[in-house]
Amino acid sequence: MTANRIRTPRIVERVMAYASLGLPPLFWAGNFIVSRAVRDLTAPLTLLTVRWVVAFVCLSPFALPIMRRDAPRYWQHRWLMLGTALTGIVGFNALIYVGVRTTTASNALLMNALIPLMIVFFGAIFYRQRLTLAQGAGLILSLLGVFTLVLHGQWSQWSALALVPGDAVVLAAMACFAFYTLWIRRLPADLDRLGVLGAHITIGVCLLLPLWFIAPISATSAHWTISFAAAALYVGIFPSVLAYLLYMRAVRFFGAERAGLSIHLIPAFGVILSTLFLHERLHLWHATGIVAIALGLVCSSFRQASAPPTNGGDVSHVREV
Repeated sequence: MTANRIRTPRIVERVMAYASLGLPPLFWAGNFIVSRAVRDLTAPLTLLTVRWVVAFVCLSPFALPIMRRDAPRYWQHRWLMLGTALTGIVGFNALIYVGVRTTTASNALLMNALIPLMIVFFGAIFYRQRLTLAQGAGLILSLLGVFTLVLHGQWSQWSALALVPGDAVVLAAMACFAFYTLWIRRLPADLDRLGVLGAHITIGVCLLLPLWFIAPISATSAHWTISFAAAALYVGIFPSVLAYLLYMRAVRFFGAERAGLSIHLIPAFGVILSTLFLHERLHLWHATGIVAIALGLVCSSFRQASAPPTNGGDVSHVREV
């Protein structure tokens, strides 16, 4: 009886821990679809500002008490707090919304797949982090899965990909998110992540609102329709509040490299959502790419059995974010 009582919470903790790997890519995949659906209704700056204002309003009742309590600690780690807010909240999303208007969907997905590689590269250069053999194999396998999805299973199309001006902007966005992933890991483990996200969003809103007010009308235009309102609620809650909270949890308990690798699930979930909601046909290369990505994530998890868990590697000690 006692063993069952002990085992059940650990099972729940494991489910919650692995959900923190899978749900953020699902919500971010939905963000791509929703953002493209309303791109003719709003300018990028307006969508970005409205997104984080909605997130601020939804999160504030829960985060403000924690933020007041932890304010001295935020100041103690002020440069890390500012850096993660600028890269993860403002820089990444602003550059994405600008870049996707001038780049192709294929190029954007390919560069999105570079985030795990950038995390590994920047981690090795700046923090001397090492990649295990299983993680390296998983990274390559999942990357091949992403390329299979983007190229529609026809690798000969690789030569047909052409660079456009928006690619440099999107690439800069990917670098921002890679640094965000590495830096968020360096915040103290006992610092409540709900308050951290609240502080990040507050910084983002304080930076975006003045820009929105002083920007020319052409940069802030929007058609305030029911469709736009529904889109604003989605992007403000799911890919912003929920996805970022869960992603911080994943980085904390699985490490930056493995959490970053879960980003490869975004195109896989994008395919599934497009099939369900846009009635697009599912092809064999879809299934091949999704299976390769899933196998890559499974392969990277072998690290847990072969190496002692680091701070946050043991999912049996999952605590509240």
